[in-house]
Amino acid sequence: MNIFDKMHHVCIVVRDIEKSRAYYESIGIGPWREYPPLSEYTDLQVPSPSAFTKMRYQVCDLANMQLQLCEPPNEDCPQRRFLDEKGEGVFHLGFEVADCNAAESAGVAGGLEVKMRGRRGNGSGFTYFDTADRAGVILEIRASPPAAS
Repeated sequence: MNIFDKMHHVCIVVRDIEKSRAYYESIGIGPWREYPPLSEYTDLQVPSPSAFTKMRYQVCDLANMQLQLCEPPNEDCPQRRFLDEKGEGVFHLGFEVADCNAAESAGVAGGLEVKMRGRRGNGSGFTYFDTADRAGVILEIRASPPAAS
């Protein structure tokens, strides 16, 4: 199982999400929308759940993938540390999978370490693997919520 074969998004950590979004819109990238509330994650394994739920995300659906802007809160979390240490830039690459739990298990079986993870009650969610030192960036797998019927 190749868990990194369907690119979903690039996540860029920024200092000011409104300013960044306005710039992207000025060059024709948009429209942007708020990401669903992070409080939807009921199973959350991150360094600071409080900081996680305070992060702001805006997303833009392009023809072939999604761009995400992330403004972390002024609290200790991986995204804030990245911003403080490296400045604005690509925090992670996100890949779509059908089943987050199965894909996470496959990644761990392949030697990857889980950095953070979260699941919603409907089984959708994410897993960040600790790949920045070897891949130059964090690799994430994510499963979308089931389509409304």
